[in-house]
This record gives sequence, C-alpha cells and structure tokens, in this order.
Amino acid sequence: MCGMRTTVDIPDELFRRAKAEAALRGRKLKDLVEDALRLMLEGGDAHVGQRPPPLKPSAHDLLKDLCGIIDDAPADLSTNPRYFDDFGR
Repeated sequence: MCGMRTTVDIPDELFRRAKAEAALRGRKLKDLVEDALRLMLEGGDAHVGQRPPPLKPSAHDLLKDLCGIIDDAPADLSTNPRYFDDFGR
C-alpha cells in the first residue's frame, strides 16, 4: 500500500512508550501509529474482525520455570568461595 510520508513531533516520553508498545506487540511503530489514527478517525477498533498478533514471550517468561531447579547452587556469587579464588591478584 502506497502512502503519504510526513513528519510529526512527538514528546520523548510518548515516543518511548509507543516504541515499547510496538516492540511488545512485535510490530513496527508506523503500524501502531496507523492503527491509532484509524481507531480515532473511524471511532471503532482498527482490527475489527482480526485477531491481534500474539505477543512474543520474553526471555524471563521462557526461563522462569527453571529458577531454583539446581539444589546445591549458591544463592549468588558472593556465597560461592570459588568466585574469590583470583580476587586481588
């Protein structure tokens, strides 16, 4: 689809929030802006009849079930004596 290019000034905080939201949805910022404009101008949902794209799981979401599976692991590096083997050399 061919379209018109334009430049708009967006406050930094709003830009960061919009960019983050687009990334969370796995979309480009321009697509998010287009959807928001459609929603405002048409007075309805920009994705009527369409399923929104699935959110990509974060690394934390993928690995959270693995936390605590090693019984003898140190709580953190400061409790592991091997961490201090070469300290100060």
